[in-house]
Amino acid sequence: MSDAAATPDAPKAPLLIGLSARIYHPTTPVPSLGGVFTRTLHYLEQSVAHWVMSRDVLGVMIPAVDSDSLVRRSDMSLHRYAEMLDGLVLQGGTDISPETYGESPMKPAWGGDRVRDLYEMELLDAFISAGKPVLGICRGCQLINVAFGGSLYQDIPSQLPGALRHHDENTYERQFHRVNIVRGTRLAGLYPDRVSGAINSIHHQSVKSLGHDLEVEALAIPDGVVEAIRWKGPSYVFGMQWHPEFMALNRTHDDELDGTPILDDFLAAARARKAR
Repeated sequence: MSDAAATPDAPKAPLLIGLSARIYHPTTPVPSLGGVFTRTLHYLEQSVAHWVMSRDVLGVMIPAVDSDSLVRRSDMSLHRYAEMLDGLVLQGGTDISPETYGESPMKPAWGGDRVRDLYEMELLDAFISAGKPVLGICRGCQLINVAFGGSLYQDIPSQLPGALRHHDENTYERQFHRVNIVRGTRLAGLYPDRVSGAINSIHHQSVKSLGHDLEVEALAIPDGVVEAIRWKGPSYVFGMQWHPEFMALNRTHDDELDGTPILDDFLAAARARKAR
């Protein structure tokens, strides 16, 4: 037998999935933190990275580049990341700035992070242009809606007074409510035996006007707040308001919606794109 015939097939390379960075902006002055907290920080929430990496995936955090950076956008375009990586996850975090969808903050506390908005919108555009799949979690779902021309409720309790509680600082990821999965959608196809389920809820902003060429795939029960959206375009772009990475750590609710089918669907899209 020849050496070539005896050599086993080489293992397939793992997917490389980019994760957008959360950004910590130091306040001025910084009275007690000091040290590294006087600097701008880019970071990942551990559970979202581990959730994505649980499926033979290498997670890569993508740093933001702004006008004060040592590296200039002309030196390293975010489109280069889209060329090299197989998919993108937009993680949760600080509010979307109302300025990003043409409004003024109703309260200073709801001013959001305009720097991160612009960085993530450029990232989203780069991955869509490259035909690479994108998955948005919580803020990431809202960012997708705004990037496609939609708007947000700046604060659900203030603007939708009849809505259920979507955020509770005391219970945080243990705050649950139910959602209806819209029939006929791709999300419904991932859960063929279910029409609803319980999801965790850690957001006070939500979709107000739906972005162009987006469709709703899940709605909160009973208030009808949009909980999942998908782009109807040629590549994979899906956003959900809940945090499946937190539910993967501990089963908190008897009827919670397992996020595994969503992750597997996203990664299958990444593998299919990589194979082309």
